[in-house]
Amino acid sequence: MRLLMCSAAMACIALTAPQAVQAQDLGSNFKRDKNVSVRQRPRPDYEAAGQKAGGFTLYPRITVDAEYNDNIYAEATGKDDDLIWRVKPEVAVRSDWSRHALGLFAGGNLIRYANNGSEDAEEYTVSANGRLDIARGSNITGFVQTQSLVEPRSSPNAPAAAGKPVKYDLNQGSIILTKEFNRLRVTGRVEDKDFNYKDVPNIAGTDIVDQDFRDRNELYYGGKAEYAVSPDTAVYLTATGNKKDYDTNIVASDRSSDGYVVGVGANFDVSELVRGDVQVGYMKQTYDNFGKIDGFNAIGRVEWFPTQLTTVGINGSRTIEESTAPRSQGYISNNIGASIDHELMRNVLLSAAYTHGKDSYKGITRSDKRDNFSATATYLLNRRVGLFLTYNYLKQNSTGAPLDRGASFKDNKLIASVALQF
Repeated sequence: MRLLMCSAAMACIALTAPQAVQAQDLGSNFKRDKNVSVRQRPRPDYEAAGQKAGGFTLYPRITVDAEYNDNIYAEATGKDDDLIWRVKPEVAVRSDWSRHALGLFAGGNLIRYANNGSEDAEEYTVSANGRLDIARGSNITGFVQTQSLVEPRSSPNAPAAAGKPVKYDLNQGSIILTKEFNRLRVTGRVEDKDFNYKDVPNIAGTDIVDQDFRDRNELYYGGKAEYAVSPDTAVYLTATGNKKDYDTNIVASDRSSDGYVVGVGANFDVSELVRGDVQVGYMKQTYDNFGKIDGFNAIGRVEWFPTQLTTVGINGSRTIEESTAPRSQGYISNNIGASIDHELMRNVLLSAAYTHGKDSYKGITRSDKRDNFSATATYLLNRRVGLFLTYNYLKQNSTGAPLDRGASFKDNKLIASVALQF
């Protein structure tokens, strides 16, 4: 098993150790393992051996990042740069059972700025997931997680007046039931998320920037029915409802709503060239104190394998997202991107990705456009040591009426990382 190694600025690169427990594709009609991407390819000589403990294996790891950021506050003018250190200890635990599965994870992130101590922060994640195998093709998977996180200054919802980064707690859990009937597979899912944001001092340190209006609970529920038209292609229908309850009693800030997404799609793994999952449909969110947002919904990713050593990906999405902008209940987020991963040598990987996004806010004139490019070089020395070098460029341009628009900025990051695993 391999762990997904993630830098602060780039998508995950497949490394070593265990992934989270996942449901099994026991029926051959729904297996999608004909093609193996560069990130997924096993590298036995560079995978952590782990520490045996009865019926479990422990995978300890620690990562140290040194990041140079030329615009730590995501500002248009008067930019401040800094050197940022991150120390990330973590341990993953995976069961070694023949049936059923259980996984545990605990990790932290100690963030320290060389010259801007007000930005210092700590994050942590604790999670557990498991799978109960009922019968061939039938299982129940569960997941619970608690996190203490820091909102990036570059987030479209980050308050410009904050003197410190916004911290928040996120607790979530899900249950998924999967049942397979030969060519038909049915999946039901319930997921709950609870957000609790912390107030922060303003830039002058004379007042508080209230964040309690963002506290909310999000409940998602739905199902998916897939039909395998062949061993390598399935079509499906999916429907997901949601209920979002905000804690605030202030009408102007209460974005409580109900919504749903319905769609049709297909997943496929054709010959040794292409695999993907593409879905299109309709989405609608109705707010208690605002108008509705609805329209075309889409999400998908397609991977092309020109050679066994190169993987090219294209992805896109169109979704409804939550807003913190005054007088706006939410926005439609449109994103399209591409990535490429190349295995230069068995232990040397090169990756690059580009994403273009546009957020169209409802109720106000604000529109944000973002361009994000990143490139990473990975060098795996042995089973215990990995080296990473990442460059990330982010540009955001926000337009609209002066009181509506968000931040416009450019940000460059250079990150060097060392990972030790056992």
